Amino acid sequence: MSEIEIGLYFVVFLMTLILLRIPIGFALIAVSFCGIWALMGWRIAWGSLGIIPFHFASNWVLSSVPAFLFMGFICYHAKLTEGLFTAARVWLSGLPGGLAVASIFGCGGFAAVTGSSVACSAAMGKIAVPEMTRYNYDPSLATGTVAAGGTIGALIPPSLIMILYSVMAQAPVGKLFLGGLVVGLITVAAYVTMIIIRVKLNPSLAPRVTEHFPLSVKMAALGKTAPILLIIMGVFGGLFSGLFTPTEAGAIGAFLSCIVALISGRLSLDVIHKASVETIVTTSSILVIAVGASLLTRFLALSGSGDALSDAILGMGAHPLMIIFGVALIYLLLGMFLEPVGAMMLTLPVVLPIVNEAGYSAIWFGVFLTKLLEIGMLSPPIGMNVFVIKGVVDKSISLGTIFRGVSWFIGCDLMIVALVVAFPAIILFLPNLVG
Repeated sequence: MSEIEIGLYFVVFLMTLILLRIPIGFALIAVSFCGIWALMGWRIAWGSLGIIPFHFASNWVLSSVPAFLFMGFICYHAKLTEGLFTAARVWLSGLPGGLAVASIFGCGGFAAVTGSSVACSAAMGKIAVPEMTRYNYDPSLATGTVAAGGTIGALIPPSLIMILYSVMAQAPVGKLFLGGLVVGLITVAAYVTMIIIRVKLNPSLAPRVTEHFPLSVKMAALGKTAPILLIIMGVFGGLFSGLFTPTEAGAIGAFLSCIVALISGRLSLDVIHKASVETIVTTSSILVIAVGASLLTRFLALSGSGDALSDAILGMGAHPLMIIFGVALIYLLLGMFLEPVGAMMLTLPVVLPIVNEAGYSAIWFGVFLTKLLEIGMLSPPIGMNVFVIKGVVDKSISLGTIFRGVSWFIGCDLMIVALVVAFPAIILFLPNLVG
């Protein structure tokens, strides 16, 4: 049996383990270890198990993952983000579907301190959905808005998916952040436009809020956003001005969040404990998957099966647009069953060479991939954001109702995907501008 055949057999074995619901990180590590053993012997396999994870985890960029996570969890548990929705509500409630529009803007603001769509959905779901329900908003619109708004968390920096992608693809994370910022803002605009049009055509979806807020109340609500805005401006002002690197931005963000929470009187030992535990647990689960993916990359390289798969696909002579369409279809399907980090790490060792050979920029593909993975967070049957919202809202609201609500937002997302494929400069303009 040739080395390529061994590699392909183990890839099939890996897919089988995933279908059997074995945790992705452990499946990746086990298959890669056994595959290297079969190719090179047990000494090389054990050596790889010691060297490759250390080499991957020692990448300095990865230190920003726990830092940004800690920043987000401090802001969440210290309730620094609550003022975002309140301010958006008093300023935007007069618009058609104003509370839903406010929820999208609140999610956008929360995204700038979390980098996690799940955390964004959970936090805003507890605040925004009860408020919309109180004003008799259609349950599918209310829940669908917050579930979809949470996906902005992976696009607007800091994005944990983009940080991991930058390590795997050796792409500058700062440029990925700039491209993601543009697509994140386009997503916000598309969601808001769709909500306003829907409510204009069917006012019963969202009865207009008749409550009038004087300017003094609006300004007071705006003032309550000062703590979180200070953190956002401090981190991203320094990041995009070149004052410090993305890695340093994570540390500075974590430090600023603690200082702002302390000054606000909201920092306690309980907040620090909860944020620390959640940061450790989340970072550990991410790194297990990432280490498994790095081992798989080495195994595919040793066996030659990764190159063989890439050459077979490119040898079909498909147009680059057809290749990217096929890649998009794969990720949309995977997103229905796997969480984003697992889906990305499982496939990048094979997909990246194909995309590079087809002539696509690593920066463009990283942002494009992030958008595809976030669509999966809304797609049945395992739309993670949908289940998060289900867990924090009234039990009378069914999963079917939430899935029906997010379907409109998935439609917007697919149009944005088509737009960035047709006009790659949408993503690349800002990264190219900064060189």
